[in-house]
Amino acid sequence: MHDTLPLLTPSSFPPLTRKRLETLQVNIGLRCNLACLHCHVNSSPYRKEMMDAACLDLVLKFLQTNRIPTLDITGGAPELHPGFRDLITGARKLHVHVMDRCNLTILEEPGFEDLHEFLAGNKVEIVASLPCYLEENVDRQRGRGVYQASIRALQKLNRIGYGLEDGGLVLNLVYNPLGPTLPPAQVGLEQDYKEYLSKHHGIVFNRLYTLANMPIKRFGSTLISKGQFHPYLSLLRNAHQDQNLEHVMCRTLISVDWQGYIYDCDFNQMLGLGMRLNGNHSVHLSDLLDRELAGEQITVRNHCYGCTAGQGSSCGGALNQPQVRSHKIGRGA
Repeated sequence: MHDTLPLLTPSSFPPLTRKRLETLQVNIGLRCNLACLHCHVNSSPYRKEMMDAACLDLVLKFLQTNRIPTLDITGGAPELHPGFRDLITGARKLHVHVMDRCNLTILEEPGFEDLHEFLAGNKVEIVASLPCYLEENVDRQRGRGVYQASIRALQKLNRIGYGLEDGGLVLNLVYNPLGPTLPPAQVGLEQDYKEYLSKHHGIVFNRLYTLANMPIKRFGSTLISKGQFHPYLSLLRNAHQDQNLEHVMCRTLISVDWQGYIYDCDFNQMLGLGMRLNGNHSVHLSDLLDRELAGEQITVRNHCYGCTAGQGSSCGGALNQPQVRSHKIGRGA
């Protein structure tokens, strides 16, 4: 796999500083039941890295001590971690809002038949990857049969109340482009998703998040192999919008890897760009107990343009949302 970090430095991205910490995003393991082409984590069924029990306990201690309102659990497929449910149960006892970044197909795996009921019982917000509403595009990106498995999982979630407006069980979907292009306007695409999924599958959901593909790891390596890396990076840089800097996720979020080390975001984590604090580039979660981070400098490189290009992109979708009616997706889009 091609190393993208040398191609992202030196950086011309504007300097950023932190606001008050609101979200602890924790990557509890890199193992996944899928191996998607766009995956910036480079997850697969063959990865074995997993957070140990002591670090899971430290996560709960950090949430309590620092009074963090939101725990964002990711992977891999985080549900494959044997401590996944205990982590959620512990966080909910602290009255922390929990988000599960779910690939949907995990709900179809043997041994996970009751997963949807567990998530509902703990009022976990599900952020589910469905990179297109068309079967052909999803299967090209994620593997044959993934679309139909995802549809069955969404229907299962709907049956227990997920995705209903004002129902209390939040189900958000995530779109990302198939190739090196910017996502279309989130508002219009959400409308198209809702119309198509409702008409063809009887599926409802709350919000759609549009995310730009980051030129790192598996996707970045593919771009290099196809001679598309520098054109894509130029596309991101030329589409940069200064107003998006105010709302990028790294200003209110920190990312924790499976060993407990801290990064300014999940993308920096995958590049090995640790949070810089008092000259230290290997900051551990245990170093931040009861520590205020507002005003600290954020580590940036040129991949950060992926978060500020166009309407902006973050773990919560677009940062500014122009009112565009719709964007119909074609085959291979």
